[in-house]
Amino acid sequence: MSDFHYRLGKDGVAVITWDMAARSMNVMTLAGLEDLDALIGIALDEPEAKGVVITSGKPDFAGGMDLGALVALRQQAGGFPAQGLFEGLMRIHRLFRRIEQAEKPVAAALPGTTAGIGLELALACHHIIAADRAEARIGLPEIKVGLFPGAGGTTRLVRKLGLLAAAPLLLEGGMLPPRAVKSLGVVDDLTPPEAVLETARDWVLAAGPDEITKPWDRKRHRIPGGGPYSREGFELFAGAAAMVNGRTQGVYPAARAALSAIYEGALVPFDTALRIEARWFVNTLLHPSAEAMIRTLFLDKQAIEKGARRPATHPVGKPVKRLGVLGAGMMGAGIAHVAARAGVEVALLDADAEAAERGKAASARLTEQAARRGSLNPGAAEAVQDRITPGTDYTALADCDLIIEAVPEDPGLKARVLAQAEAAAGPDCVIASNTSTLPITDLARALQRPGRFLGLHFFSPVEKMLLIEVIRAGESGDAAVARALDFAGQIGKTPILVRDARFFYANRCIIPYLHEGLRLLDEGVAPALIENAARLTGMPVGPLQLLDEVSIELAAGIARATRAAMGARYPDAAADRILSAMLDAGRAGRKAGAGFYDYDTRGKRQGLWPGLAELAGGARVDPDLAEVKDRLLFVQALEAVRALEDGVLEDIREGNLGAVLGWGFAPWSGGPFSWLDMQGIDTALARSETLQATHGPRFTPPKLLHDMARDGRQFHAPLAGQGAA
Repeated sequence: MSDFHYRLGKDGVAVITWDMAARSMNVMTLAGLEDLDALIGIALDEPEAKGVVITSGKPDFAGGMDLGALVALRQQAGGFPAQGLFEGLMRIHRLFRRIEQAEKPVAAALPGTTAGIGLELALACHHIIAADRAEARIGLPEIKVGLFPGAGGTTRLVRKLGLLAAAPLLLEGGMLPPRAVKSLGVVDDLTPPEAVLETARDWVLAAGPDEITKPWDRKRHRIPGGGPYSREGFELFAGAAAMVNGRTQGVYPAARAALSAIYEGALVPFDTALRIEARWFVNTLLHPSAEAMIRTLFLDKQAIEKGARRPATHPVGKPVKRLGVLGAGMMGAGIAHVAARAGVEVALLDADAEAAERGKAASARLTEQAARRGSLNPGAAEAVQDRITPGTDYTALADCDLIIEAVPEDPGLKARVLAQAEAAAGPDCVIASNTSTLPITDLARALQRPGRFLGLHFFSPVEKMLLIEVIRAGESGDAAVARALDFAGQIGKTPILVRDARFFYANRCIIPYLHEGLRLLDEGVAPALIENAARLTGMPVGPLQLLDEVSIELAAGIARATRAAMGARYPDAAADRILSAMLDAGRAGRKAGAGFYDYDTRGKRQGLWPGLAELAGGARVDPDLAEVKDRLLFVQALEAVRALEDGVLEDIREGNLGAVLGWGFAPWSGGPFSWLDMQGIDTALARSETLQATHGPRFTPPKLLHDMARDGRQFHAPLAGQGAA
């Protein structure tokens, strides 16, 4: 069945409708490109057709490119995958140029969300009309999966907007509301959703010859803001290169390739620029980083979100209609907010009525911010707040489908709150704890129905972080797990399912990273070297900055609880010394206005605290940068492997996804298991043994690595499968 459908109206406007029968969202396939090419040919050759509108038969326009198409192009080329990919891209370029250089007007009518190659197709049309829908998003997100727009989007957007306006869209991958992309000049007109097709038809019928010639196909066209051949443009391009390398630290090949395609393409005619873009795209696609990011951040993420780990015994049931949240602090308020935005009624309870009201007020601030950004219209913003009912009375939990406890990390307090909640809830209600460190099995002892209890570990800030850890305790039933996974999807989060153990999976791996930073500081390594080494590995923030963000006081509390539980086996005395010294100095982190970094009165980071130089007792060491980087990454990756060995983690897809989305493990690598594959298992094993000999047992390679090295195995097979990007 064809992906595109053709109809010539009585007014002479040919409408090509993209409507894939087997998918809820259109994605571009090789067959779809052939269909589109054929229908464009009919429209341009048919004398009765005065022009063309390309639109969608679905609420949204497109979700991007079918990654299976790229895999197929590689396979068709046999031993020459680069050649196959390049030739395939050039076929797309020829099709889009055929649209762009048509002598009849061609308009794109975008009814909703438009991503990736969907927007690149629209950019090849003569005019773009988008529906004014606050919930729709338009953009080029390829950079987020290790690629960049390679179907002409990079070349066209820079020539349309100039480098300054195009760079954030191309190099940050933001998906923006229609009004935002209209203000940037990406789309030409906005219209009410019900009028988008008719508005496009009217434009086609009224368009004159000047309106169907793209600026870059006219003589003496100049890139807005200047190209690299002008003084102003050269300064702009040089500044963009410095900015991108500053943000990416040079570890994201897609960003470097996109900059090269932009710069080199700006020096030559348009059609040559398309060839340059295609070559750089192929170079990027064949890089191990792109394969890893596509696998983790697209294919595996998509599989997990579609229920790859959902108990097969429980089909998808009714969505959560009413949620109870216990504790109206930062986490509780954040959970209430994201649930209310997803249409869920929320009872937000706290022991103190004023605290409950403050929690709702915190949600209101987030809602107002969303309305100002244009991602919520005023009516929807008001409805979000109407769904949250603050209070203190547990009887409000009687008709809840799900209850989430989010009180402070005090086992006694949590036990009392959970028992009260269970007594007030109906027999089918699932109860979850948002604890980040306490074993769920221990908390379950306070409940009469432990089979309907589990952990739901949200990450802070809740409204921004995409990950939820669903923690199955010993008695957690499949029904509870299924409801938790379904709820995560309902509120737009990505869940990973892990087994119960202290720190679960994410904190189990991130705490060693934080402590390694503290050990390095205790040894006398310069704080700036520690932080910069972390960023040079691709970590979004260094361990000292992250400790400031999560609170040094909280980190010290977790350390005390862990030391009490482990006794003589506790390995982090050096880290504790630094944490204690910081608290003794009155530096508890960013919220306190003083931590490893100094902060101004608005909480803006000013630089590392000069007093850190005294914490190591005057000792100074200057290790090799590569060794510091290895220590910071290996300490995380080895712990992830141990979590897999111990059965806390059951699926490496979730291990990679949880690491990237949960604490930002070097996203360019696709996660710790992908990173180990990139190193080579033999190489990783040897390096671990060297670090163990030099720095201690925390670098002892797990048995699984020995077994894999012996058998010549790695964690992942070469990229295969389908998806859209």
